Amino acid sequence: MINACVKGSVLDKAMARIIAIVNQKGGVGKTATAVNLAAALAATERRVLLLDCDPQGNASTGVGLRKDGPHPSLYHFLIGQKTLDQVVRTVVSPWLQVIPSSPDLSGAEIELVTAPAREGWLRKRLKGMVDAYEFVLLDCPPSLGLLTVNGLVAADAVLVPLQCEFYAMEGMSQLLRTLDVVRRGLNPGLELEGILLTLFDASLVGQVQIAREVRQHLGVKVFDTVIPRHAAVSEAPSFGKPVVWYDLPSVGAQAYLRLALELLHKRTEKP
Repeated sequence: MINACVKGSVLDKAMARIIAIVNQKGGVGKTATAVNLAAALAATERRVLLLDCDPQGNASTGVGLRKDGPHPSLYHFLIGQKTLDQVVRTVVSPWLQVIPSSPDLSGAEIELVTAPAREGWLRKRLKGMVDAYEFVLLDCPPSLGLLTVNGLVAADAVLVPLQCEFYAMEGMSQLLRTLDVVRRGLNPGLELEGILLTLFDASLVGQVQIAREVRQHLGVKVFDTVIPRHAAVSEAPSFGKPVVWYDLPSVGAQAYLRLALELLHKRTEKP
């Protein structure tokens, strides 16, 4: 078992790294990855901010916040009605803060359509506001609409959860093309943080084969850590908890802790 409280010796304090967690296909473990990676990084005593950029608000409920509550949300921050301090919420761990979603966010794409430089609103709002954090994770909607594009423009890097099944693989090609378009026109520094294999069942021959092919084609871009399909990961959101708070010894919680450590080590290895 990995110790949940690995101290800050792995990574020197640095400016925030903004990571957009993106996949236009639903049901691939995107929100589970955003919530559980945020909690796992917080367990290593990294200052983490999680933005729920999806109007469905699943990341908010996954950490015990009501997406229809009275507290201001990402929508109010995005359009400039509220400051960062007015919208952040601390959840369980003092190392993890969250900007929740709300139903209002579904209207943001419509409101931004006619706005100047509409793809860069989130980047503009976050600029200089997140220096107190080491990681800022963006849980983007399962689409390639304006909210997701805002996440890609605001981010330093993209983490792509990928389920080991045929249709998810088809969508990967489209997503990688979208990342190239964003790099060319809107965010030249956007990196691929990595591709994360999720919902993996080693007993299914087809999934094992697809995982092997992904590693053959994408090599070091694929995380060594694999997130298994596990009951604790599925159950935890109904209790408003990430799996590392819900069932730390579980296979799923330990996988996300390994992912957090792998992410930290990858950063220290960069020149």
